[in-house]
Amino acid sequence: MSGPSSVSVKPTPLLKDELDIVIPTIRNLDFLEMWRPFFEQYHLIIVQDGDPTKTIHVPEGFDYELYNRNDINRILGPKASCISFKDSACRCFGYMVSKKKYIYTIDDDCFVAKDPSGKDINALEQHIKNLLSPSTPFFFNTLYDPYREGADFVRGYPFSLREGAPTAVSHGLWLNIPDYDAPTQLVKPRERNTRYVDAVLTIPKGTLFPMCGMNLGFDRELIGPAMYFGLMGDGQPIGRYDDMWAGWCIKVICDHMGWGVKTGLPYIWHSKASNPFVNLKKEYKGIYWQEEIIPFFQQIVMPKECTTVQQCYIELSKQVQEKLGKIDPYFTKLAEAMVTWIEAWDELNPKAEVAAPKA
Repeated sequence: MSGPSSVSVKPTPLLKDELDIVIPTIRNLDFLEMWRPFFEQYHLIIVQDGDPTKTIHVPEGFDYELYNRNDINRILGPKASCISFKDSACRCFGYMVSKKKYIYTIDDDCFVAKDPSGKDINALEQHIKNLLSPSTPFFFNTLYDPYREGADFVRGYPFSLREGAPTAVSHGLWLNIPDYDAPTQLVKPRERNTRYVDAVLTIPKGTLFPMCGMNLGFDRELIGPAMYFGLMGDGQPIGRYDDMWAGWCIKVICDHMGWGVKTGLPYIWHSKASNPFVNLKKEYKGIYWQEEIIPFFQQIVMPKECTTVQQCYIELSKQVQEKLGKIDPYFTKLAEAMVTWIEAWDELNPKAEVAAPKA
């Protein structure tokens, strides 16, 4: 598979006025030059992590707003405690202040990839297509996404389920540097992902997945209040589980609400492998804890009274405190932060909560 490329042809943008691109960063955003033909006509929300006095350079021609830690403290006041510091989990502040229906978030070490024909991949366009077409969480279609051109429901698929369900999340993948944990990085330091699989799948109801936040699209109006990346980084005993935590939370809530989560296309080119020894220091508690966290999420049953994402998330926070709080005091702190997050979200987004569809 060939490497990252420069792009010359500007596509016609989809959902230009309905989508924000959220980017967490600690450095100059020169990587945007490669994405210019795809991103330039969209609004960017840049969340600057680390030293707020540092000036972040954004290439000319982009429409953006930039928030640093001082801005977060000013806007949220005491509730700013729920936003992580010195960790890419700070990106979720961008989700909170956005006023758009959709969000695409990408890391600053991700570049435009090529498909097997050599064509540049418009990752944002594919995420939008995923989000605008239904999902099939209740019955698996062996021909993958039946709503894509050239595909359909296979023989034996119930006609009563062919309308599908609303798609809340589109989870994209990566060529080159795979999203491995530290132990796997250490034993496979030279491994690269060169396999391009031309498929989009709906993750079945009742199945969890490891969500990666570096190439992710979602319907903010549907699932936004649950897209909290937790307490990570500075002052916390764990890191690199921010997107994982959000993924487990949104999946059990989507299952309860009757919404779908897709994974597969689009691919981006992940250019930089992080230090496995630094990663191990951040991850090692999570590697142990996840053996109890995942069974916890697998057994969660939301009460029927929870008919909005906010209600589901508050209920989830109670269960986190009650059951995971026994593992480590961190989870009690995390549960409290989950409540603070919802309070802050509702203060900045004082509109009607999204309710589950009636059966």
